[in-house]
Amino acid sequence: MNVTANRLFAISLAVVVTAASIAAEPWTPPRTPHGQPDMQGVWFYGSSTAFERAEALGNQKSYTAAEAEQVMQSLIAADTEKSQPLSADRDAPEPGARIAQEADDNFSTMRTNLTKIDGQYRTSQVVKPENGRLPRKESGMDIFQKWLAAGHGQFDGPEIRPASERCVGPNGGPMAPLIGWFYNANMQIVQTSDYVMILAEMNHDARIISLSDESRDSGFAQWMGNSVGYWEGETLVVNTANFRPEQSWFAFPMSDQLRVTERFTLIDDNEIFYSYTFTDTELFTEPVTVEKNITRRAAGEQVFEYACHEGNYSTPSILAGARVQERGK
Repeated sequence: MNVTANRLFAISLAVVVTAASIAAEPWTPPRTPHGQPDMQGVWFYGSSTAFERAEALGNQKSYTAAEAEQVMQSLIAADTEKSQPLSADRDAPEPGARIAQEADDNFSTMRTNLTKIDGQYRTSQVVKPENGRLPRKESGMDIFQKWLAAGHGQFDGPEIRPASERCVGPNGGPMAPLIGWFYNANMQIVQTSDYVMILAEMNHDARIISLSDESRDSGFAQWMGNSVGYWEGETLVVNTANFRPEQSWFAFPMSDQLRVTERFTLIDDNEIFYSYTFTDTELFTEPVTVEKNITRRAAGEQVFEYACHEGNYSTPSILAGARVQERGK
């Protein structure tokens, strides 16, 4: 190899090495004026992945590619089916059948976004315990179950009705983004040097997370608990306690002993890896860990005001119907 050839080879090798070095450099998150990873913007935290894993899947943490495709195709088919006209010859509902939120579901677009972490499609958002299921205590009871066990009827008064039915406190779990209900799983993050604010579209509630060492404990339980956060490297860690037990519901049972530690890590410009571990000694036998991704909404999309009115008319109607039923006995 002559001198010119050697020189060209050295130059080309240097270019290859430099390009490889650039490609290997870790992604650096954008920063706020205060030096924190900048997570500000509008985000979506819903998923079509079940919160708890189906019992038949056992300890299978992830779907195969073929299984994931089959699940997503079934979701697309179900979404298409529910928009089709109903048959005029359909049977009437069974007397006494439970009426849930089918109407809300029918007017919502079904999600087809399975939670995908480290290239794997998860079978559940719960990852610990290993079976992906909530480790319920056999004797555990939330506040509503305790009231019923004490002899109160489930229609005695507004206090014994679910908080979401009464439009009281956050809908879809104790606080966003723990649980993504089947619609409105959107939120906006705003950061300052001392606080992080998460505005949830569902029920238009704002979490104020203090980044100071002071807990700001108000001395009484709050609808979204008392949140205090700190930065652990590139990860925002938030500890929350002091919840109101009336926020318990079928998808996320809880008591006033609920304690939550959340971790928010911006892994690229459009995705946050989100995990949290919670304990509740009243209801569960061990800590539970949940993992999912939160994705940025497209530019220009925003959080709209969510107005809940069911508590204004449904609750009086439910209680009035119960009084009529009592008189007829």
